[in-house]
Amino acid sequence: MYASTVPMDSSKLVLLLSFSYILLHQPSLTAAQPNFNNYNCNYNNTGNYTTNSTYQRNLNSLLSSLASDTQIDYGFYNLSVGEFPDRVNAIALCRGDVAVDVCRSCVNDSTHKILEVCPNKMEAFGVYELCMIRYSNRSIFGVVNEEPYIYRANRKNVLDVTLFNQALQTLFARLQAKAASGNSLKKFATGNQSAGVETVYAIVQCTPDLSKGQCSSCLLDVFRMIPNCCDGNVQGKIGVRLIRPSCNLRWEIGKFFNGTLEILPSPPPPQISSPTSLPAPAQDEIESAESLQFAFSTIRDATEDFSEKNKLGQGGFGAVYKGALPSGQEIAVKRLSKDSGQGDLEFKNEVLLVARLQHRNLVRLLGFCLQGIERLLIYEFVPNASLDHFIFDPIKRVHLNWERRYKIIGGIARGLLYLHEDSRLRIIHRDLKASNILLDEEMNPKISDFGMARLFVVDQTQGNTSRIVGTYGYMAPEYAMQGHFSVKSDVFSFGVLVLEIVTGKKNSFRNGNDIEHLLSHAWRNWREGTAQDMIDPVLCSGSATEMMRCIHIGLLCVQENVAERPTMASVVLMLSSSSLTLQIPSQPAFFMNSSTYQSDLSSSMGHNSRVTESSLSESEVMIPLSKNEVSITELYPR
Repeated sequence: MYASTVPMDSSKLVLLLSFSYILLHQPSLTAAQPNFNNYNCNYNNTGNYTTNSTYQRNLNSLLSSLASDTQIDYGFYNLSVGEFPDRVNAIALCRGDVAVDVCRSCVNDSTHKILEVCPNKMEAFGVYELCMIRYSNRSIFGVVNEEPYIYRANRKNVLDVTLFNQALQTLFARLQAKAASGNSLKKFATGNQSAGVETVYAIVQCTPDLSKGQCSSCLLDVFRMIPNCCDGNVQGKIGVRLIRPSCNLRWEIGKFFNGTLEILPSPPPPQISSPTSLPAPAQDEIESAESLQFAFSTIRDATEDFSEKNKLGQGGFGAVYKGALPSGQEIAVKRLSKDSGQGDLEFKNEVLLVARLQHRNLVRLLGFCLQGIERLLIYEFVPNASLDHFIFDPIKRVHLNWERRYKIIGGIARGLLYLHEDSRLRIIHRDLKASNILLDEEMNPKISDFGMARLFVVDQTQGNTSRIVGTYGYMAPEYAMQGHFSVKSDVFSFGVLVLEIVTGKKNSFRNGNDIEHLLSHAWRNWREGTAQDMIDPVLCSGSATEMMRCIHIGLLCVQENVAERPTMASVVLMLSSSSLTLQIPSQPAFFMNSSTYQSDLSSSMGHNSRVTESSLSESEVMIPLSKNEVSITELYPR
């Protein structure tokens, strides 16, 4: 039966039409966003948030900021809002060949749709044809996230599976290398390859927060999924999309992307010849540097005019302040010493180089600020302070069980390996210590103060320096005594750090009425077969085998003979493979006791040197041969 119609008077009709017009022009109420191709909610089982909770407010603020961001024109949006445990982290990524306006429209749609399909979920992942979005209460920046994975496949088969697979493998190898070599703005590559009568077209892409190695590994894992993935639904198909949160792969037998977009050009490596000569920046580098520049007023407001209450600490490079951007993102601002010895253009170029160094175990440089003599560096804020606040604190140390400590050791090792071998420059930190290891909300380690020497003109060459700076106890003897530094100098510092993490003791500690050096203590116990007695007593559970292996690795790293110390690549392998047989360590370099320790300091540095005691363990040592008394890091090209 049909409903009968009743005539409506004109006034009611006008009212109805007016009401309808209002509704139609309220997009937030009625405009439906397009459906995601795929989505996944709460994939790590982190639970739900409650309505009107702090987490919901942070999420709404974050998504609103993503949707309204008109400053980013390279298709990668990443943002954090709030503090642990209500911090929300988000990434939105557009396909690399998509126009700016199309990208922003897609991201805007995704910020609305994700709340519709994943209501009250602590984390979510949504995929459109041209963009994707994800948010989580977990750390997601600089991290290879493997789950969830999403796939779509055309049901039709290619004509010759064997020939097609060969062509796809050849094409993928080319694109994988090209995408992984992209910069911190875009890691994306397209191309095509003949497969007999058919041609395969493909794109690969990583989120640009990944390092070169992380991107390459993520893409390779996705490619290896093909034979066994998805109940065999993608092998030999004419069109497939394989999507992980951190990277994705797509192929078709027809062209589906715009042009054959190449990776953005990389800057030329800096010159070695003179320590004061800096590479001339190309025009595209200058423009990229401008995109990283913050207004001074923004940072001044973010730190409440660099107020004392926001001061996190004071280092050789200057003071560090906590701040919050208008979007809600928390930052750490390093207010550099006034005289860096560089002009503005050189400073911008060096910031750009350092900003492109991204790894999950490095503190991320977000940008910089220049105004008059003011030079500010803006970093991601890392909430759990530094490692020394935990392992040397009688109360907080219990929060670092062996599982966490072992994870921290591995993370530091991978971060150093990236600096030494996988980054675009070979970087020697030269001041690796517990206070320069920051811990994020999940206690993941992040190396800080790397790359700072790029921002200061220092009297030094590639392998020697006339100005020794750093922290005694962590410094390799060849560097402390003669100024010789290399990647093995960092390996030595890493070894000291490992021994501190396992034992819970500082590199110099009080043993009864005496002050004993940790390396001397460790070597004596190792020789006497009592190394297990060194393990931090709070580590009542955990793998004793792993703890002893870490002591063994630490002693290998601090050997006096530079050539006998392992590389960080070898260290990472030792940590990841328990079946690998370790060499027997030789005698480490160390100062036998406190009197010898101070005597060696004085004899090696001369009467003009300045030594300041920092608690019982660390002596910040600087030979004042330049205007800037700083704890320093060093970079030089491969």
